[in-house]
Formats: sequence, structure tokens, C-alpha cells
Amino acid sequence: MASSKAPGASDYVLDFEGFPGRWEILETTAETDGERLTTRMHLDERSELPVHVHPHAEEVYEVETGEIEVRVDGEWSTLAAGDRMVVPAGTEHAFRNPGPATVRNVHRPAMRIEAFFRRFHALKTERGVSMPPEGLRSTILLAMLFAEYDDELVVAGPQRWVFGALAALGRVLGYDLPD
Repeated sequence: MASSKAPGASDYVLDFEGFPGRWEILETTAETDGERLTTRMHLDERSELPVHVHPHAEEVYEVETGEIEVRVDGEWSTLAAGDRMVVPAGTEHAFRNPGPATVRNVHRPAMRIEAFFRRFHALKTERGVSMPPEGLRSTILLAMLFAEYDDELVVAGPQRWVFGALAALGRVLGYDLPD
């Protein structure tokens, strides 16, 4: 897979080559015995993640540089350098960055979220899937990924049901996800 580890360091790098930026994995799921996954997101481009829910894990955003906007239960809040927000498990949320930002991000418990991120990275770098997806094939592959990790991450709203139908179509068509 297209990630790298510096000798003697505990941080892995997932460079998404554009949106959603470059992510350093500071603490892997294995290193924390599944307690958490800690990443540092380097968000260079203006980006926005769709409204989603982590059914069984909280997510923490700690802004190191720049600012991000976090939507929790329909309300947007701006977080600047030094600000921190905890999103409880089961809460609809999204984030966007109006400009460059660096954000420490923690998922607790980690469960399988690291595997989701790594497979998302492989879809982008090995299969050319863009975010937001362009074309039916890219949309189907993303839907299949979300369906496989629905205990970790669920797209909120009507998109959830559309993604479910597209994931089923992908299986019928014989599409597969990268390992």
C-alpha cells in the first residue's frame, strides 16, 4: 500500500494527493491496543467532508494551525488554533476548512477506522477515485467501502440509502476494493 514509515518513527503518512490532504498517523490502532487512532491532518486545499456518524466512537478535533469549521447536529462552529472539540459517538457531524489548516484528530475507540482510512487511501491512489467522486464507478467503489465499514462510519441522510444500493450494485458487477 502507498503509505510510508520513517525508520524508528511511529508516524505513518497517507498522502491523499489533494483532498483531503496529507495525514500522518501518529498513533496506530495496534500501538494503542485499539484504544484510539491519532492522526495529524494537513489540509492544504479547501475541503469538506460530508455529514457522517461514527456509531460507536467519539471523534476529537484539535486545531494546531489555521481554522476549521465543524458541524455538530446541524450547527456550524469555527475552531481556530488551540481550540478543541469532542464529537460524541452517534452524533451527526462534518467538517470543512476554509483554508490551510493542521488538525490533530483522534478516534476513540479506534475499532477499524485505521483500516478504513488506509483502504480509502488505496482507492484514491491506486484506483483513481476522487473526492467528491466523479463518475458512477468511483461512486460505487466509495459506497462499497462505506458499506464494509458501516460499524465505523455511516454517511448521514438520504445518501446512506443510496450508498447501500450502489454497494449492492458494485457487488453484482464484480467490483472489488483494494486490500
